[in-house]
Amino acid sequence: MKILTLQGSARKKGNTATVLGWVEEELSRQGHEVTGIYLHGKNLNGCMGCARCKDVPDDVGCVQKDDIPDILSRMAGSDLVIFASPLYFWGVSAQLKAVIDRTYSLYTRFHEPDHASLLEGRRQALLVTGGGGWDNNAEAAFTAFGRMQKPHKTIHSGTLYIGKCTTPAEMDASVREQAAAFALQITT
Repeated sequence: MKILTLQGSARKKGNTATVLGWVEEELSRQGHEVTGIYLHGKNLNGCMGCARCKDVPDDVGCVQKDDIPDILSRMAGSDLVIFASPLYFWGVSAQLKAVIDRTYSLYTRFHEPDHASLLEGRRQALLVTGGGGWDNNAEAAFTAFGRMQKPHKTIHSGTLYIGKCTTPAEMDASVREQAAAFALQITT
């Protein structure tokens, strides 16, 4: 399976990167082709809402000249995309949110009988780390992610929340085991 990971944390070696690294290791061990993109430092503009992308329904038609069209093309060429982010104010990071918003250019005619998507039939998964627990904290990010599969016409493969994170050094073996189990879940 061709897998793309989108790491949305500003910290290249923080909690999200550590857990995602364990997931990527397990996926590679299983024989999957894994490519990771570290979003921080990329040129990522927000969606302008111009809808000019809808004029090019069979391609990534975004008119902006930043790094996102390449990322969207890689998403369309992958069997599975893992979105990974720390939890910021009940949602994903600004870097990852910019990419998600721009996926608007990957589908056309949503809510119509001829709805089409360049991601149709592919898998999507979400990994989030956070300092707090799940309740009144993380569930909103996962609800938003779950709703994304409908316009994308993708398969919701799984989610993982690692809460009460402080530093990567304080994550114990149980977190690594959760990462390995998540890697297995999202590919079967």
